Amino acid sequence: MATYPRRMHTALATTDPRGLAEFYRVLLGLRYRAGDEPPSDGTADDADWLVLVDDAGNRQLAIQGVDVLPASTWPSPDVPMQLHIDYAVPSVEELRRHRQRAEELGARLLLDRTSEDSEPLYVLADPAGHPFCLLVGVL
Repeated sequence: MATYPRRMHTALATTDPRGLAEFYRVLLGLRYRAGDEPPSDGTADDADWLVLVDDAGNRQLAIQGVDVLPASTWPSPDVPMQLHIDYAVPSVEELRRHRQRAEELGARLLLDRTSEDSEPLYVLADPAGHPFCLLVGVL
């Protein structure tokens, strides 16, 4: 029987690892992998690689620190999207709720395509500029 690689996690680069990890931790209801939590003893938070896991402990996202990261200018082609992640919700009502939550956490709206009945969606940029989609779709 053939074996195949499986996705371990998706890694996102950012100049602010803790800030981006917190954004996705709260937005997606994830938690830190043991040992990746913010320091509670007053020491400096110099983490440059953080892993977020789901309730079962499965890796979902990794956040990697970099010195420089030009934010995507999508939909302009100057700095391409390069990667984006789609997050599905069950209804337009939930879509609106999660857009508001994302913006409260620091996301910004890039595209509103909620008028399309076939697949209503928002394209947002996370605080580091990575585009991601919130859409009504099959979970």
